[in-house]
Amino acid sequence: MRLIPLYCLAYLSLAATTAFADSGASFVPQTYAFKSQNQFLQMRYLDVAPEVSNGDTVLLLHGKNFCAAYWQGTMRTLLDAGYRVVAPEQIGFCWSALPRGYEYSFHQLADNTRGLLDSLDLDRVIVLGHSMGGMLATRFALMYPQRVEQLLLLNPIGLEDWKALGVPYQTVDSWYAAQRKVDFESIKRYQLASYYDGQWTPDYEHWARQLAALYSGPHADDIAWSQALTYDMVYTQPVVYEFDQLQMPTVLMIGLRDRTALGKNLVSEAQAKSLGDYPQLGPRIVARIPDAKLVEFEGLGHLPHIEAPQRFYEALLDALGASS
Repeated sequence: MRLIPLYCLAYLSLAATTAFADSGASFVPQTYAFKSQNQFLQMRYLDVAPEVSNGDTVLLLHGKNFCAAYWQGTMRTLLDAGYRVVAPEQIGFCWSALPRGYEYSFHQLADNTRGLLDSLDLDRVIVLGHSMGGMLATRFALMYPQRVEQLLLLNPIGLEDWKALGVPYQTVDSWYAAQRKVDFESIKRYQLASYYDGQWTPDYEHWARQLAALYSGPHADDIAWSQALTYDMVYTQPVVYEFDQLQMPTVLMIGLRDRTALGKNLVSEAQAKSLGDYPQLGPRIVARIPDAKLVEFEGLGHLPHIEAPQRFYEALLDALGASS
């Protein structure tokens, strides 16, 4: 198990503080230490309070290929609207602990997140999850409905069951072998095809290089192993069958160009085209949630908050009832 190196904390604290200097916020990564599965672990998180609070807190849950920092523009927008913002990096990701022997499940990550909120004396939060973070947000809301004031899902994966749709199972060893080959060029190719419709900008490159740095850094093997274990978690633990059990107001926010799906490279071309059809998945899932609203972003893909941030921020504040 790997703890957060001190030099990483120092560097990240400086980078985060600098990035948010114009917002007037003190934005320094913190560490939540806890025991889980008979191991002492550390979870890195950001907890930022607005100058004038509206009394609400938004919990931001990151996607599989991103760290908490990619929420920075979203956080700045929420702070300006009076929200306190908490953005953890889950165990197994980025600069949180990367335990070699850990039983990953969305239930476990949700419980870890519950523990973080307990440590911050936060009883109720608004939850916003993106991509894999949408699966985690859904699981958290199902496990702790009394703690979720509102649920927002931004291009969540897991709106379909890939196993049931014919994507073959891959062993953790197979995922690990593939992850050991990841570098900036492979990340860029994947994101160009899956996220950005073949377009590339410096903003996109920034986040791709941040991810590539994890795969080439001193803990590259731990990153690859954790990614392999969490790919297995994503494949084997669908949430799609439980959306009708959500009890809180829910907003599903979908970039209509998104076609992200696990295992597209493992099936035929014809099968691949049928996976991740977000224009079809969005209305289908919203119809199953008792109190849900669908927000669609025409022409955007998997990351509306990176691809067209102002459009996303306006829609987010509107969904929160804070557009004024």
